[in-house]
Amino acid sequence: MTTETTLNRPLITVSVMAATIMQSLDSTIANVALPKMQGTLATTQDAMAWVLTSYIVAAAIMIPLTGWLAQRFGRKPVFLISVTGFTLASALCGLASTLPEMVFFRLLQGISGAALVPLSQAVLFDVNPRENHGRAMAIWGVGVTMGPILGPALGGWLTDQYSWRWVFYINVPIGILAYLGLSSFMPNTKKIAGSFDFFGFLTLSLGIGALQLFLDRGELKDWFHSREIAVYALIIGISFYLFIVHTFTADRPFLSLSLFKDKNFLTSNIFIFIIGVVLFATLALIPPLLQNEMNYPVMLTGFVTAPRGMGTMMSMMVVGRLIGKYDVRLIMSIGLGMTVFSLWQMMHFDLLMDETSIIYTGLLQGFGVGLSYIPLSTVAFSSLPQTLRNEGTAFFNLLRNIGSSIGISIVQTLLTRNTQINHATLAQHITPYTLHSATFGALDPGIPALNGLITRQAAMIAYNDDFELMMIVTLAVIPLLLLLRPPSKVPQGSERGIVE
Repeated sequence: MTTETTLNRPLITVSVMAATIMQSLDSTIANVALPKMQGTLATTQDAMAWVLTSYIVAAAIMIPLTGWLAQRFGRKPVFLISVTGFTLASALCGLASTLPEMVFFRLLQGISGAALVPLSQAVLFDVNPRENHGRAMAIWGVGVTMGPILGPALGGWLTDQYSWRWVFYINVPIGILAYLGLSSFMPNTKKIAGSFDFFGFLTLSLGIGALQLFLDRGELKDWFHSREIAVYALIIGISFYLFIVHTFTADRPFLSLSLFKDKNFLTSNIFIFIIGVVLFATLALIPPLLQNEMNYPVMLTGFVTAPRGMGTMMSMMVVGRLIGKYDVRLIMSIGLGMTVFSLWQMMHFDLLMDETSIIYTGLLQGFGVGLSYIPLSTVAFSSLPQTLRNEGTAFFNLLRNIGSSIGISIVQTLLTRNTQINHATLAQHITPYTLHSATFGALDPGIPALNGLITRQAAMIAYNDDFELMMIVTLAVIPLLLLLRPPSKVPQGSERGIVE
């Protein structure tokens, strides 16, 4: 590693993290602006869903390609083109005046931004010595996890105080600063010429794209009652079948099988999938719970959910110093235990609780996720050869994204269906006699108001059921810690890849 790289490591880190935060923010920041965008673009709520879906699908398809592009053309050019494309697409999204324009520009945003998070992880691994990988992943983890946590609150504030267009314009100055820093200080990697497995990429992309569409539109279209969803399911099955068969039979498959010969990497991918499910599903549940069932305004929702991000940042400042001193499996077990305990407490949420319960459980869960996420990101690549790092970080982040999509889809589907079931169950106990009982007679709410009360209570029970499911899933994955091996020290200078 060059002296220049060592001297400029802080500036490389700042530049890389600016790009990471920019991309991770955009995964959720636009959600709260959709109602205002719908009015400006004069379209339906169903059509507006494509503003989110187009970005998610484009990013999911392009993430697997990141490793090959970085090897073939060098990491620095790919990174710079991605930052440029993402920044430009963000500005165009802010200028969009019709729905087709917005969807097209969001597609460009997803295509350009897909490489930013996996490449930023690979860069921080390469510019830091092995003994500092824990701290480097702590910094990287802040950017990856803080974006989705702070995105809704920041998006709500920008939309209320300025315009929904600033949800996209905010990326422009960040993107310019990231580009200037990366172009000035980031070292390049050696280019590795190799053939491109087009069939493998095509089948994997079709499968991932169809899976994202299946998960994103399934609840809206009532799943297999819709022909559209059935077509997606058929494409998923055929594409993944062809991809798996091709991968095991091709001489040089698109996804290297050497990745999965590393037990740490293989096990870590199972963990990151579960963490994606729990982290992002919880983030998807809390804001609508507070706003729809407890009538919290957007700004207050952002305020009471912000401690989750504070907990994550606190844990990441601590965990970077713990890695190398203590067994990562012990650190992760404590983090997963804290996550389980926070989910157990969330199972007991009720409509009369105050903000303290939200703040405390969010702080605890954020701390637990940080204790789990950073050691996992470190141990996943501890024994993986540097030549597989670009491809490995791409697949690692792809599974995190797929886990989050599956988790959000499952909890939202269960929330809708369990709310209906709970409503029917509670309504069975409402009779002319109970309407005149002491409980309801004093309030005399009337049938519509009473139905609203029952609906809110049914939804609250459904939210609690979702939190219980995530607690069980987190508990089930803890025994897999036994399959991980703590990172071992390697001789100085045993890693190569940075241009000398």
